[in-house]
Amino acid sequence: MRGGGGAPPASPTAAADGGFGLLERDRRRLRKRLEQAVKRARRAGGGVLASVTVAVGPDVDPSAVVFASRRPGEPWFCTEQPERDRAAVAALGCVVALEARGAGRFEEVAARWRTLAAAALSDGADGRGAGLIATGGFAFAPEGGDSPHWAGFAPSSLHVPEVSLARSGDEVALTVAALVQADDTADGVLAGIDRRLAELRRTALPLLDPDPVGRYVVASGSPPEHYEAAVARAVERIRAGALEKIVLAREVAVHAPAPHDAAAIFAVLREGFPACFCFCAGRGEAAFVAASPELLIRREGMRASTLALAGSTRRSADPSVDDHLGEQLLRSDKDRAEQAIVARRIERALRPHSLWVASAEEPVIVKMANIQHLATPIRAQLARAVGAVRLAGVLHPTPAVGGEPFTVAEPLIPALEGLDRGWYAGPVGWTDTNEDGEFCVALRCALLRGSLARCYAGVGVVRDSDPAAELAETDVKLAALLPVLSG
Repeated sequence: MRGGGGAPPASPTAAADGGFGLLERDRRRLRKRLEQAVKRARRAGGGVLASVTVAVGPDVDPSAVVFASRRPGEPWFCTEQPERDRAAVAALGCVVALEARGAGRFEEVAARWRTLAAAALSDGADGRGAGLIATGGFAFAPEGGDSPHWAGFAPSSLHVPEVSLARSGDEVALTVAALVQADDTADGVLAGIDRRLAELRRTALPLLDPDPVGRYVVASGSPPEHYEAAVARAVERIRAGALEKIVLAREVAVHAPAPHDAAAIFAVLREGFPACFCFCAGRGEAAFVAASPELLIRREGMRASTLALAGSTRRSADPSVDDHLGEQLLRSDKDRAEQAIVARRIERALRPHSLWVASAEEPVIVKMANIQHLATPIRAQLARAVGAVRLAGVLHPTPAVGGEPFTVAEPLIPALEGLDRGWYAGPVGWTDTNEDGEFCVALRCALLRGSLARCYAGVGVVRDSDPAAELAETDVKLAALLPVLSG
């Protein structure tokens, strides 16, 4: 991973069991930037971001460092896709919070980040999460997450972390950042950064308790019959011509005998679902965890890529049965139609911003640990520099999580579901100072707060949907997390 002139070699002051320190040349580099930032802040009358990025040892586990080094109540963020060259981005603390709500929330957050990034004194970004970044997520709905259990998860919320680590292959980079104000001193800010680095710990992620004491209780947020009735009403609307598709979700709660351990749960997810986007976003005492199969947008310079994902079936331990299930999915008219709706909408949304948009002629089967999906990879060459956050807003919500047309589906979704989705089915990820970045769709997820975990799963309802079959499909999707959460 390389910043502006290339990241320096690993710091020899990183202890084996914890604590990091900057080489003297890196401290001088950072101090100079902090001095410049103080001058800029005094001229401009507002805060200026300053950071430095250094290489650390390949044995550093970014997510483990973040989980082990959290201060009480502070936010944190981790995302990994282990099968993609061990990709990981982990962030700790918050020096700037970028939050907004309403219809223009993506544009507002993107504009604020662009302004901060343009004035920042930092090493260059490398497109893989190394350097100065902003991390976080967006609720499904413009005003989503108002329920008490979603407290701390604003409708749009990106944080510029105090410390971040990024890994690609065997390269790991650490970035420290500060928002420098006019009345700060370079030495004072640098002392705070030194203290923060000294607090970082390199212990391994914890294990789930293999023999928990106490009883777990799993309960649906509403009776299964309620969900089947909602699907039936949606099918009636579709057959009447009101819309083509609508996605309906359900919530299942897991009451544990002790507080859920977000770090241990995250460790299980990244081990069990290496092809997925495994993430954990922590706010206060709550954590939102997921193993999502769906990429919403990846922006690398003028290239954008995404994945139209819809239609699913179970896996089998028998390879021949597993292949047969996948072949049935490929030949399913219902699932092919559902998947085509998603692909068409994504292509249509990207075209106004692109020189060209290309997608595979036929969907392919994507196999996860417990489920397989129909998927169409889609690529675009951007016509102008539209950032990752704005592109996420252009695409969200795809018909894979919303409906088609969405203007009709939007008011029906909460009316039929009867729940606050919060960040479920919203974009979660990161962006850098070049406005490159990566956002997945928050699926196969759970909101952890104390001993209560709220799990979410949804299905796409089309004219041929069967309510009982759709309920069974949500059970397959919930199987990604329920065994981990329920002991």
